[in-house]
Amino acid sequence: MKTFNNLALSRRSIRKYTNEKIDNECIKKIISVALVAPTSKNSRPWYFVIVDDAVTIERLSQCKKNGALALGTCSHAIVVMADPFKSEAWIEDTSIAASYIQLAAEDLGLGSCWIQIRERMYDENTTAAEYVRDILSIPENIEIECIITLGHKNEERKAYDPKKTMWNRVSFNTWNIEE
Repeated sequence: MKTFNNLALSRRSIRKYTNEKIDNECIKKIISVALVAPTSKNSRPWYFVIVDDAVTIERLSQCKKNGALALGTCSHAIVVMADPFKSEAWIEDTSIAASYIQLAAEDLGLGSCWIQIRERMYDENTTAAEYVRDILSIPENIEIECIITLGHKNEERKAYDPKKTMWNRVSFNTWNIEE
């Protein structure tokens, strides 16, 4: 297990995966982390659909014109969504849960990539969320934030270099930032 700092530095978006399936116990560990992610007022408005069917994943990979290709090679996808009536901060709540999913995957040596769905389009008349909702039979009252791809890495990406940390974007007590 990595320290949190090393975990955060080494987590990179992976878009190429091997054909190897992820063990169900690993998926359970990843979801168990998402289910303890903090939420506004402890509302826990999120829901998750785990997809491991290759045909369904391939259909999901067509959800928008650009930026969903990582779905084409992953073994699992987790659709992250919420009931907006349970929390006015549902976007933040789902974003935190999705980030936890990615960090848990990295901790297990797996790759992941965030595929944005909210406010993206499938085509001129259909949103990416409507497209995904139709494939997975998601109720109309549930909002879809993203899909997180998961798989065994088939590419290596270097960890972030701490020397490139953008400390120039940080100030204390008052705005004192010059770019």
